Amino acid sequence: MGQDNGHLGDLGLKIRVSSAHRPDGGSRTFREALDKPGVKHVYYESPGTAHEWQTWRMSLYGFVPLLFQNWTEIQRLRVGRNAMDMTRRKMMQIAAAAAVPALRSSQALGQTSDTGAEAAAKVAEASSSTAGAAPTSARPLPPAPTPIPAPAGFGVAPGPFQPTWESLSAYRVPDWYRDAKFGIWAHWGPQCQPEMGDWYAQRMYQEKNAAYKFHCERYGHPSKFGFKDVINEWKADRWEPQKLIDLYKRAGAKFFAAMANHHDNLDMFDSKYQPWNSVAVGPKKDIVGGWAKAARAAGLHLAISCHGDRAWSWYQDAQRADTSGPLAGVPYDGRMTKADGKGKWWEGLDPQDLYAQYHEVGKYDWPQNGNPPLDKVYVEKFFNRTIDLIDKYQPDLLYFDAWVLPIYPASDVGLRIAAYLYNTNMARHGGKLEAVLTGKKLNAEQRRALVWDVERGVASGGEALPWQTDTCIGSWHYERRVFEQHRYKTAGQVVQMLIDIVSKNGNLMLNIPLRGDGSPDEDAVKIVESIGQWMAPNGEGIYATRPWKVYGEGPSTVANNQIRGQFGASRDVRSYTAEDFRFTAKGDTVYAFMMDWPAGRKATIKSLAQGSENFPKEVGKVELLGAGPLTFNRDASGLVVNLPERRPNDYAYALKVTPKQV
Repeated sequence: MGQDNGHLGDLGLKIRVSSAHRPDGGSRTFREALDKPGVKHVYYESPGTAHEWQTWRMSLYGFVPLLFQNWTEIQRLRVGRNAMDMTRRKMMQIAAAAAVPALRSSQALGQTSDTGAEAAAKVAEASSSTAGAAPTSARPLPPAPTPIPAPAGFGVAPGPFQPTWESLSAYRVPDWYRDAKFGIWAHWGPQCQPEMGDWYAQRMYQEKNAAYKFHCERYGHPSKFGFKDVINEWKADRWEPQKLIDLYKRAGAKFFAAMANHHDNLDMFDSKYQPWNSVAVGPKKDIVGGWAKAARAAGLHLAISCHGDRAWSWYQDAQRADTSGPLAGVPYDGRMTKADGKGKWWEGLDPQDLYAQYHEVGKYDWPQNGNPPLDKVYVEKFFNRTIDLIDKYQPDLLYFDAWVLPIYPASDVGLRIAAYLYNTNMARHGGKLEAVLTGKKLNAEQRRALVWDVERGVASGGEALPWQTDTCIGSWHYERRVFEQHRYKTAGQVVQMLIDIVSKNGNLMLNIPLRGDGSPDEDAVKIVESIGQWMAPNGEGIYATRPWKVYGEGPSTVANNQIRGQFGASRDVRSYTAEDFRFTAKGDTVYAFMMDWPAGRKATIKSLAQGSENFPKEVGKVELLGAGPLTFNRDASGLVVNLPERRPNDYAYALKVTPKQV
């Protein structure tokens, strides 16, 4: 998950941060302060979330290694919810000073006083996209791997959908998905084995990254022990899919998502077109097949996520070598060949089927536009792998970690996969389309053909078309220190997020991290169980509901209070007050969720005021789910509900408002 922001030169880093960008009670972040002046692809998540400080370390320290040389110094620059001005200025000073060695030319840091209109920091642009990067290996380029041919007509299915936006726009979201609202995801694979968090398979090849140091100490130098060898260490020996699915079902999940592959390019199923798969190497198990069997036995819909289109650009650092030290210039294993495996555990396998580094190092954006362009055989291999996945497991939902569709718009493979999924799904369901396909950063036309997905964010307001948030309680791949420091999202934060999403016509797909061995940690289990305890009395206001006439009211609905999410839209976790409500509906019944408990035990719902067009009928009954009927008064100021002394649960309280029967 997430997006590579490239090297310093790709940022075009010229920062001017004014006092107008100062955080206001936590409603601004470093991410926003840099984004407003035009700096792109700098990642930050807010205080209180699991990625809180790791995101800064991994993006600025990892991808731009010369920008911050000292991670301990960045730790001292942590910023709380209400104080930031001095530390932001200090951070800009350090950024400018540390970036200078990476630049061919630099400018002196200019700065005004704390109280001036601008506290400015200017950093010269890097002269190339590879400033500070390790040199490319002197080892010659390996030959391309031998492709496994697909039969004629593979990936083409009869039916009404063609691989064009015009044809795919006839899509309609199935009712099962609109009713489900909540799913749990296992974003789990070999990158969880080191328990170092996200993008380990890339960061272990970045000499200045903490993952590189960890890898050398734990496994050995990347020239001798690459990510292919980490895969061999991954045994998944404590993975119990049925036990986990039962836990997720008790939490209220209506669908379960398994990960078929990540950017590391290992297929976690019995893949016909990818020799590097979890049946052949690593755990020697069909991971997707195990999840699918357990999920369907429990009556859950099956979702599958695909991220495996990215190896070409994502693994490029595996072509490099150390710049200093005893192994300076010794190439990492990214250019190894099939012949290099003779006598080794991976004999007979071609590393290029995994790494896809049989090309010169290039520069690519997130959709992988760049030079050298992606090899057509590589692109078609991803297509074949995905069609094979669909045929074997027939997912109800297919998730792509891509802007719009994989390798789009350079290739039509995503459109072809969409048409194939829709047509084959209809054939299996008697002509009724029951499949969901998600994509990110969709325009209006594309949102008629796919379901819009927002990573680690939520829609800013109510949406006419169904959409989805995908997020995590911690890091996408298991990170031990997040657990040890107890930095997961709380169950209360997840519940508030779910309510907000559902009120806006969305669904939540929530990742619960698993250790490399396949087991959840104690904190994760407690969070999942707590969500289930809340769902038991309150789920009727979530499942099978539809958006009401307004999604909510209160301070959190004001545009100026919307906090930008990591990848656009609004942030998934935020604070709420007792004045904040979110609404859902079933027919004439409205569910008004109080996002916090009012101090005076009186809830005033302005959107349900006497004479409101939103609810023209007379109110007949108000119930607090988990407690029972309540007394109320309705006038022009709102519906005022008298709450009991005892709360029915610890967070987010559902008032069921039923019109008077005539």
